[in-house]
Amino acid sequence: MSMTLNQLKAFALVARLGSLRAAAEELAVSEPAVSAAMAALRQDLGDPLFVRAGGGIALTAGGRALAAHAQEIVGLADHARREVAQAEAASGSLRVLATADFAEHAAGRLVDYYTKRVPGATVDVVVEPAADMAALLANHAYDIALGSRPEPPQHPALEVVPFLRYQRVLVASPGHPLARLEGAALAGQLLAHRWFTGPAGLDLRRWLGPLPGPPETIEMSSETSALAAVRSGEGIMLALEHIVRPELAGDLLARLPAAGTPLSGLWWASTLDHGRATAAARALQRIAGTAQATAAMVAPGGPRGLARRGSKVHVALWS
Repeated sequence: MSMTLNQLKAFALVARLGSLRAAAEELAVSEPAVSAAMAALRQDLGDPLFVRAGGGIALTAGGRALAAHAQEIVGLADHARREVAQAEAASGSLRVLATADFAEHAAGRLVDYYTKRVPGATVDVVVEPAADMAALLANHAYDIALGSRPEPPQHPALEVVPFLRYQRVLVASPGHPLARLEGAALAGQLLAHRWFTGPAGLDLRRWLGPLPGPPETIEMSSETSALAAVRSGEGIMLALEHIVRPELAGDLLARLPAAGTPLSGLWWASTLDHGRATAAARALQRIAGTAQATAAMVAPGGPRGLARRGSKVHVALWS
C-alpha cells in the first residue's frame, strides 16, 4: 500500500468539508492537486471512496471506513510532531533574559509551567535592562527575552510577541495623607510625596503624561521592598494590580484614584526571527502565550519569582 500522509490528510478534509474545493482552500493548494491525491487513493485502494451528489460529495462505504482511520492517523502524526518538537526543545539549556519586574513577579511561575510541559529542559534566567535586550539577543548571548519590549520596538532581527497584559494602580498605606483625597485635591498633591519603584525604575512621564517637576523617587532593590516601604506609610507607588489585589481587599493598602490610572501594560516574549531562534526559545514563546500559562502567572498566593534550582535558574526573587 503506497498511500501517503498528505493523501490521507486531504481525504480527511474532503470527507469532513464535503468538497474538494473547500479541502484545497484549507490546505492552501490547488483543487487539481487535491483531485490528483484522491485519484491516487482510489487507485491504491480499489474503491471510488466518494461520488458526486447534490453539489457536494457522498462517501461510499469504503470511503466512510477510510475517513475514520484517516482522521486518526493524521491526529497521531500531529501528536508525533509535537513530541519531536518538545524533545528538540529539551535538548539543551535555554538562556533567558528577563527584565526585573517580570523576573520578580512572574518568571518563576512561567519557568515552572514550561519545565512541566517540556520535561528535561534546563533554564538559566538572568536579569538585564530592557535597553540591552535587542543587542544581547542579536549577539546570541540569550535565546529569549521576557518582560519589557525591546528597544527599538521594531527591531528587524526580532520576533516580538505580547503574552501577558497587566495593570498598575497607584497605592499608599491607608493612613497616608493622600488616602483621604481624590479628584483635583489628590492630583495637586501627588508630586509633593515620595514615590517608590523597583530596580527597573519607572518613567512617570510615560505613565502619567507631562509633569511640572519630578517627584522624589526612591529606587529599591525589588518592587517587593518598595511595596513594604509604601505599606509602612513612607510613600506611594504604581504597583501591579494583581499583586496587591488581596491587600487592597483587606484594607492593608489604599488605592489612590488618580486620573489616568489604572495604567495598562504588556509583557513580551522576544526571540531572534524564527529562522534563527532556537527550538527551545520558540517553544517557550509559544507556551507563554497560552491561557494556561497566563492563569499560572497571575494566580494568587505562593512564590512568583525565581528560586535557585541547582544550576538551572539564576536569580532568587519572590513577590
